[in-house]
Amino acid sequence: MSFKTAAPDRHGLLREFARKNRKNATLAEQVLWEELREKELGVRFLRQHIIGDYIADFIALEVGLIIEVDGSYHSEPQQEEDDERRTRKLKTMGFDVIRFTNEDVLYNTNKVIDDIIQKLQEYE
Repeated sequence: MSFKTAAPDRHGLLREFARKNRKNATLAEQVLWEELREKELGVRFLRQHIIGDYIADFIALEVGLIIEVDGSYHSEPQQEEDDERRTRKLKTMGFDVIRFTNEDVLYNTNKVIDDIIQKLQEYE
């Protein structure tokens, strides 16, 4: 699958944000990253990867799957609208987006991984 990077005038800024996000990952992002790295899911995941004008928490480029880990502010109405707009835009670029809350990742890790595996099976 091909992918698009940010416009040149924004790429440097987004790259710096992505680096900061990797260095300051939330506990839930750290937990999920360890699971994605250690599990043999059949695809390679990248973290904090620039797609268009967005930074995906986790992405499997070869199948076009983006995984987002959302904190509590994502339940605020404006953020929900922004997330939906972002998801629609990423879908027009050929990506599927699945979302999990921090709590899901931290307290239901096995279910999150099972859901990811199930989604990956759709690409086989």
